[in-house]
Amino acid sequence: MFKEYGDYDATGLAELVARGEVKPAELLEAAIARAEAVNPRLKAINIPMLEIGRTRAGESLSGPFAGVPFLIKDIAQDYAGVPTTAGCRALRNWIPPAHAEIVKRFLGAGLVIFGKTATPEFALKAITESSLWGATRNPWDLGRSPGGSSGGAAAAVAAGIVPMAGASDGGGSIRIPAAYCGLFGLRPSRGRVPPGPLHGEFWDGASSEHVLSRSVRDSARMLDAVAGADIGAPFVIARPHRSFAEELKHEPERLRIGFSTRSPLGTPVDPACVEGVRKAAVLLEALGHHVEEAEPEVDGVALARCFIQMYFGQVAASMDEARQATGASDAEFELDTRALGMFGRALSAGEYVASRRQWNAFARALGRFHQTYDLYLIPSTAMPPSRIGELAMPAAQQTALKLILRLGVGRLLLHSSLIGQVVDESLSRVPFTQLSNLTGTPSMSVPLHYAPAEAGGPELPVGVQFVARFGEESTLLRLAAQLEQASPWKDRRPAL
Repeated sequence: MFKEYGDYDATGLAELVARGEVKPAELLEAAIARAEAVNPRLKAINIPMLEIGRTRAGESLSGPFAGVPFLIKDIAQDYAGVPTTAGCRALRNWIPPAHAEIVKRFLGAGLVIFGKTATPEFALKAITESSLWGATRNPWDLGRSPGGSSGGAAAAVAAGIVPMAGASDGGGSIRIPAAYCGLFGLRPSRGRVPPGPLHGEFWDGASSEHVLSRSVRDSARMLDAVAGADIGAPFVIARPHRSFAEELKHEPERLRIGFSTRSPLGTPVDPACVEGVRKAAVLLEALGHHVEEAEPEVDGVALARCFIQMYFGQVAASMDEARQATGASDAEFELDTRALGMFGRALSAGEYVASRRQWNAFARALGRFHQTYDLYLIPSTAMPPSRIGELAMPAAQQTALKLILRLGVGRLLLHSSLIGQVVDESLSRVPFTQLSNLTGTPSMSVPLHYAPAEAGGPELPVGVQFVARFGEESTLLRLAAQLEQASPWKDRRPAL
């Protein structure tokens, strides 16, 4: 077995395969051995695909990551003949008839897919604790969540099962687990990576597909491999003048960066998350960039409400799709999912469209900000990762919610103060990521800081986030490469 497997990123492993120094089958067995050692504690991989992986590892492979072991996310990243459960009991036996376009491109890059990673039901939460698969745990502290919704992917990469894994981000689901697990997480611009063929845009264009990785170069090379419109895509985003991998060879120009540590909801921000941004600002100044406090003129509360209303509507539609595909009953959905679906069905078409139109105002405000500043620097999250079970719904609230569902009073409650509570409960720990989703802009979480250990506990990673102009992943990647060199993180691992 290849004992040095964990020392390499995906690019390094691919180079070994290309030189004939190691075989894809050897890498796969090393990845499987690591998974068998740690996955029972982590629950990062929920659907093993070992025979599929072993068969592929014996084939003639080509592409930038030929022979590298890889995991895909158990939602949207469909693999023909393998269940896509989306963390939902209603879909536990649903088998997609064809590969998703993103999976075709992963395979075209030469990756050896050998399993799927856990996600919360319908990718709805910033924790990965589904009733179907149980709680996925953070390799840095097994008592805490790796975040969500790409929590399984983040746990698998942080634990060294794979150097890179498929992920997606509809409200922070790449950046949040990257922050919690000490990884690099790039969310591409709307339309950069195709979500087809079953969808034109996920979550009205708020969601993007990509990966979580330990190194910047892996994310850049993977973006080269998967970017570009597929057949029938709603629009085509212009490709950069040179490849994303090539961008890493060029130092970023002197950037003007505005930063803020204020929660857009006016809710508390943990001192470690504030410190992470302020330390990043000092490092950026030392690297020659201009950094000052500034923020776009965006109504953060209005943006959060628009995000939540989109969220309601998407849940209702996803539940309906699942029922049509499987004949599932309401009991096969989690209680809070059913409540969100109730609110989604209570929204009128006019209300939804009015909310959706506000996204333009947020994009214009961010665009005006970017006329002065190249990047916006903010915390990736407002708090460290929650403890497993900490965010579970209390028994009394469950009882009340069951009564509300029986009475069918979603329309009445939709315009009550309850929705404000839903916004705060859902987003107060992660209020910084939705701006990029609703504006379609690229953003990244970079692991530049670590929170001091609590009594008897380990230190925890803290991510800082950068938001760029639409289509400017290149700016983010050039800066990320510079930060990676100035403050290396790839070899800083959890003591799992």
